[in-house]
Amino acid sequence: MDLRRAMTKVMSGKSDISSMKRMSEALPVVHAVDDDPSFLRALSRVLRSAGFEVAMFSCAADFLAHRRRHPDIPGCLLLDLKMPGLGGLDLQELIAKEEEPLPVVFLSGHGDVPSSVHAMKHQAVDFLTKPVGAEDLILALQRAFAHDAEAREARRQLRELQERYQRLTPREREVFAFVVRGLLNKQIAFEMGTVERTIKAHRAQVMAKMQAQSVADLVRAADRLGVNFLSR
Repeated sequence: MDLRRAMTKVMSGKSDISSMKRMSEALPVVHAVDDDPSFLRALSRVLRSAGFEVAMFSCAADFLAHRRRHPDIPGCLLLDLKMPGLGGLDLQELIAKEEEPLPVVFLSGHGDVPSSVHAMKHQAVDFLTKPVGAEDLILALQRAFAHDAEAREARRQLRELQERYQRLTPREREVFAFVVRGLLNKQIAFEMGTVERTIKAHRAQVMAKMQAQSVADLVRAADRLGVNFLSR
């Protein structure tokens, strides 16, 4: 694989790692796992010269030990398919179960159709085979970084939404459910055995605590929270 020869084209303007660094204080890292030491050394030199932060591991166990110490580092996992001990596909499935999973790019000299299909079905960003062109590798890693940033932001927003929902009182959650189902204040008051004025007050609290501007916002929030109020 001649990554170094092709790197001039990549570095001439197609790699945008510097802009990624400006986007986050915690720089994304390429976590490469491969049991070929010479390949890891060459890969490390090439990726660092292209502006990537890299961490190299000769086996899945070493990577997992590192991940336990640093579970929140953003970036991606550049993964060989067949290695002694835990293989690439098994490691991919383990990482997917983490609270902050890393997107995976496979780079292997042992690619086959069943393995690539399995990898992509389990949400691998790409499946590359050795030898690989530098531009293809860089673009795959950039896609993985973008995927990781988007997924982390989505998880952050969901956590905030869950915290808002937890701040609702039991009564406010009932009102939330009825509003999402499309009931008017007078209908909700009838269902809950109270007066419309009380429902208006609860509804205002729900809107404020959920930071919603409309009923549509509440419906979207319920959908993201996975709360199926409509089935009640």
